[in-house]
Amino acid sequence: MAKNKKIQSFVQLGLMTGILIFLNILGSAVYSHIDLTEDKRFTLSEPTVEMIEDLDEVIFVKILLQGQFPAGFKRLQRATVEMLDEFRSISSLIEYEFEDPNEGTVEQKNQARKMLEEQGIRPTTLFIKDGSSSKNIAIYPFAILYYKGRQFTVNLLESEMLGVPNQVVLNNSVSLLEYKFANAIQKLQLYRKRPILFLQGHGELLEVQTADLRKSIKPYYNYGDVRLDSIYSIKPEVAALIVAKPRTPFSERDKFIIDQYVMNGGKVLWLIDALNVNLDSLRRQREYIPLPYDLNLESMLFKYGARIQPNLLLDWFATQIPMVTGTLGSGNQFELFKWFYHPLVSSASEHPVSKGLDRVNMFFPSTIDTIRTKTPVKKTVLLASSERSRMQKYLTRLNFEILRYKPDATKFNAGRQPVAVMLEGIFPSAFDGRVSESMREGLQQINQDFKPRSEPTRMLVVSDGDVPKNLYDPRTKKISPMGYNQFEQVTFGNKDFMINAIEYLLDDTGVIEARSKEVKLRLLDTAKAREESTKWQVFNIGMPLVFLAIFGFIYLYIRRRRFAQP
Repeated sequence: MAKNKKIQSFVQLGLMTGILIFLNILGSAVYSHIDLTEDKRFTLSEPTVEMIEDLDEVIFVKILLQGQFPAGFKRLQRATVEMLDEFRSISSLIEYEFEDPNEGTVEQKNQARKMLEEQGIRPTTLFIKDGSSSKNIAIYPFAILYYKGRQFTVNLLESEMLGVPNQVVLNNSVSLLEYKFANAIQKLQLYRKRPILFLQGHGELLEVQTADLRKSIKPYYNYGDVRLDSIYSIKPEVAALIVAKPRTPFSERDKFIIDQYVMNGGKVLWLIDALNVNLDSLRRQREYIPLPYDLNLESMLFKYGARIQPNLLLDWFATQIPMVTGTLGSGNQFELFKWFYHPLVSSASEHPVSKGLDRVNMFFPSTIDTIRTKTPVKKTVLLASSERSRMQKYLTRLNFEILRYKPDATKFNAGRQPVAVMLEGIFPSAFDGRVSESMREGLQQINQDFKPRSEPTRMLVVSDGDVPKNLYDPRTKKISPMGYNQFEQVTFGNKDFMINAIEYLLDDTGVIEARSKEVKLRLLDTAKAREESTKWQVFNIGMPLVFLAIFGFIYLYIRRRRFAQP
């Protein structure tokens, strides 16, 4: 009898061991979890899930963030793995591996770095101090996705922002991982590049002045220029129309072509200067009165739901310009002064376009009012000035004399003022009830009917035409990135803003909504931790011992009562 019980015990032990091994193997093969986090950081957005479910071939991800590096990058590495595991839980066609470009012999490392540099992948250099020694290490916070013979590089690390702690930058990087990977997969699945047109014929920015924007969109879109005086319509196949800093009037015919493009679902980026003013104008004259551009667009934008005011917006937070303060030898001596007409504007909402965006450098912007429309149009302010702003009417004389005096901070009390507004919905035609006979004839030639209401679409209105402008040196042919300030030698968030705006306007799947995901950063109060370190050490050591003693006492008490002699 005792022998049978012993055998039965061994069988039960074997079965339990086998079940545990099976469950362990099953757990390693199937990734699953329950997201109990407050910010739902481990829950993918519905558009991302649908896109991954529709994969028809393996997407292989090579992660270069491997090696020995600080805790912040370890967190980014761990978050990257968790995100890709989330993708794999939806589709088995997601595969990944790590690769360390800093591993191997000197020759192997140099060769690997050279190959990566040819792909535009450059490392982030960190200065690490360990006791008395210090060293520089090169970290590659990148992932390369491969799909059907194509590849896409994802920068896992967000750019540094002035005045923003590194912990916040890393946290933003973690928050944006889903969007970056989903956007990369979406780009890899594109079989045909959609066209984007830059409007010309009204004094808009030249091709060399938008060269950086064109270069940025080239891998994913076809682009070109269009003049409205040579066409009858803009085809609905055109993904977006960019109107960058026009300076001469639009004819009614030009406006009608754009209007009907919008009515057929077209997207427009309006980058408009309300007043004719720039630094060169001020330097050529002792005093300058900026006058409004006569663009003939006011009524059209008014119908769509926005009005750019003919004023100038000043902000206490602005970039600097150089001014001559004296002579040094045979040359002039320069000093930088804050120029309130070049404000640094920031995100005004949690909208996917502007969320987590670095400040955008604007030049003589104006304020924007939103207008009630006949049709349902949602209006979202994307960028706004700081609380310490002020406005000037366009008849005010401008000169550099204001730099000689200390600014009066009490006058900067206008609060946050909109400078970029996203319009979404069904737009009314600006020509409803006033279509001329020549306009009808033009529509007949292309076999189209006049549309008084648009299909659901989007447009962006920005009160500064220089936001997408890059600097161009005709002597060296050098092109600086959008947002680069030559006086302060700092690059601001203009480029990210423009790319995000284009992505949002053209995103029909909703993948860009993942940019709105927020992983809350809970920073440790180091000062408080040092003050209370002894208390918490005693608590962490003492409490388990107290619980163990209580458990032992209760256990002994129960045993004595159960087995005590009657």
